[in-house]
Amino acid sequence: MVNAGDMNGSGNLMDFLDEPFPDVGTYEDFHTIDWLREKSRDTDRHRKITSKSKESIWEFIKSLLDAWSGWVVMLLIGLLAGTLAGVIDLAVDWMTDLKEGVCLSAFWYSHEQCCWTSNETTFDDRDKCPQWQKWSELLVSQSEGASAYILNYFLYIMWALCFAFLAVSLVRVFAPYACGSGIPEIKTILSGFIIRGYLGKWTLLIKTVTLVLVVSSGLSLGKEGPLVHVACCCGNFFSSLFSKYSKNEGKRREVLSAAAAAGVSVAFGAPIGGVLFSLEEVSYYFPLKTLWRSFFAALVAAFTLRSINPFGNSRLVLFYVEYHTPWYMAELFPFILLGVFGGLWGTLFIRCNIAWCRRRKTTRLGKYPVLEVIAITAITAIIAYPNPYTRRSTSELISELFNDCGALESSQLCDYINDPNMTRPVDDIPDRPAGPGVYTAMWQLALALVFKIVITIFTFGMKIPSGLFIPSMAVGAMAGRMVGIGVEQLAYHHHDWIIFRNWCRPGADCVTPGLYAMVGAAACLGGVTRMTVSLVVIMFELTGGLEYIVPLMAAAVTSKWVADAFGKEGIYEAHIHLNGYPFLDVKDEFTHRTLATDVMRPRRGEAPLSVLTQDSMTVEDVETLIKETDYNGFPVVVSKDSERLIGFAQRRELILAIKNARQRQDGVVSNSIVYFTEDPPELPPNSPHPLKLRRILNLSPFTVTDHTPMETVVDIFRKLGLRQCLVTRSGRLLGIITKKDVLRHMAQMANQDPESIMFN
Repeated sequence: MVNAGDMNGSGNLMDFLDEPFPDVGTYEDFHTIDWLREKSRDTDRHRKITSKSKESIWEFIKSLLDAWSGWVVMLLIGLLAGTLAGVIDLAVDWMTDLKEGVCLSAFWYSHEQCCWTSNETTFDDRDKCPQWQKWSELLVSQSEGASAYILNYFLYIMWALCFAFLAVSLVRVFAPYACGSGIPEIKTILSGFIIRGYLGKWTLLIKTVTLVLVVSSGLSLGKEGPLVHVACCCGNFFSSLFSKYSKNEGKRREVLSAAAAAGVSVAFGAPIGGVLFSLEEVSYYFPLKTLWRSFFAALVAAFTLRSINPFGNSRLVLFYVEYHTPWYMAELFPFILLGVFGGLWGTLFIRCNIAWCRRRKTTRLGKYPVLEVIAITAITAIIAYPNPYTRRSTSELISELFNDCGALESSQLCDYINDPNMTRPVDDIPDRPAGPGVYTAMWQLALALVFKIVITIFTFGMKIPSGLFIPSMAVGAMAGRMVGIGVEQLAYHHHDWIIFRNWCRPGADCVTPGLYAMVGAAACLGGVTRMTVSLVVIMFELTGGLEYIVPLMAAAVTSKWVADAFGKEGIYEAHIHLNGYPFLDVKDEFTHRTLATDVMRPRRGEAPLSVLTQDSMTVEDVETLIKETDYNGFPVVVSKDSERLIGFAQRRELILAIKNARQRQDGVVSNSIVYFTEDPPELPPNSPHPLKLRRILNLSPFTVTDHTPMETVVDIFRKLGLRQCLVTRSGRLLGIITKKDVLRHMAQMANQDPESIMFN
């Protein structure tokens, strides 16, 4: 037997893990983080900094810097997200107009900027100026006629195909993760899942560049969802510069939640809506501290965007409206009808889009993403060009649909027949009979609506950046504007009807069709995403229509009720399930009467649970167990006979600990005994050095008894963000329940394929 002095001498060898080694506490790709452990590690770090801060002035300054690092990260995220959003907006304006013509005085000017600088522009022809030339004027010196139209048509299609091909090629070659809207993956990452590279620098760069290209190509998609992804990439980049966030995945996710708020803030010019969107729709863990920081990040991002002034109207938003008439109680009925339409459109879109995306994943179609993008772009450009409402960018279309018809409007939608004897002020134009321009606009809008509904189903989900907010709002705005014009004409021609008699006198300005477009846009966006509170706030921030909150609330709630009647999933949750991400939705209810023993593994007839013992396994035994299984961790028991639970050891940390011990210590060999106890027993003199791994052992793994209801277990997994939970009876280990076991069980109870809950 070795004496006490020898044991003390070898104590340093066995306790080498008292110094942290590289990569300990990190996670492998496509694994879930342990929220409880991350929280505990941050508490320990904070306690250590606080105690050290009393030792010297330098340590006190370091503690202050640590405390302020969160606000510094938020400031940097806001500045970069706002700058990128402003650059994207300016580039999209220029490249969208490039499909139709070019500015001769400065080719980098968009159509609007080109005519601003012209001294020869008249008010009636404010879109025409000698400096701006269509391609037909530039190439064949003709602006009218069949040949000019065909040339412009051909070049419009060519530019669209060129932009789309360049975008899909960049995504395929440099950053495959830059495709899609990014919100389903952001939700999954914020719930604790690791997808390495999804928020990387290449993804940020390629997504920013390709977002400009795809929006400019005229495809039926928006930039709002991808801007959330871009902002989260900024958040990930800046958090990696501070060890407080780079070494703690839980803290990093607090930064990403705030970055998501900044993304919506710059996407819509809606800082408060951005914070609420992050809270309601995206975030999984949202402490009060994160709420304040999200607010600050959204504020800085909005301020930066306002400084750049991309829309040239000194406002944060493109859709700013000013209506001059209030809404009336009788109008709630058409507003609710628009809510019903929004809910039905949301259901139709989700079902059709998921069916198409599933077909893309399971058939040969998925092998040709470039061909698919080119085909959809060609179809979109060919059908969109003849119709003025689909030819222009979707943001401009929504802006025109939201607008009230003032005396200075030249849009077809404002082609009413004026009364020559009218002497009212400019702002208060009474309801008038529709002219031929309005009727032309109505059937063009009807065709545009059908086209938008169909083409968006096939566009969303392709291998390019694609947002859904703007196309959904466009569908609702077109339907709403048509309903608004219908109600307006009904009120004008039948003002003696009982529903109009009390509030719509002849010669009064009763109905605002632009308001119906705004309500329809909110209803359709709500039907697709199932947002409510954040949606209403985003809409009134987006338009400045503060007094129209009640119509927006009525439409948003109705659309959610109608859509929920057909299925609880919004589009983002549906895509999460389609891709098999391990996302445990807080909104899902579990009402089945099953117990932990029904879900735990091993089941009857399966091999016994793979476990480690506290003091009877060699390094070779542990390595063999790791090699022969693919589990993420192993329970540690007193012995295989007693099965009394001691703790839980993570697979990755076991591998790293043994690898480091072999490299740094000569005495550790294959037949060294592995100890998880506090004090290993005395060993014979010739025995190999033991390896003490108690430091990597989680001594307080979460446990439940075998008779715990699954309803409680699901709640525990949701609220504590667990990776796994051990099942015991009277202190003896019976089995284990992982997050994927919970998801499989929930799928089985909902009569779905349980194997679909696998990352694909």
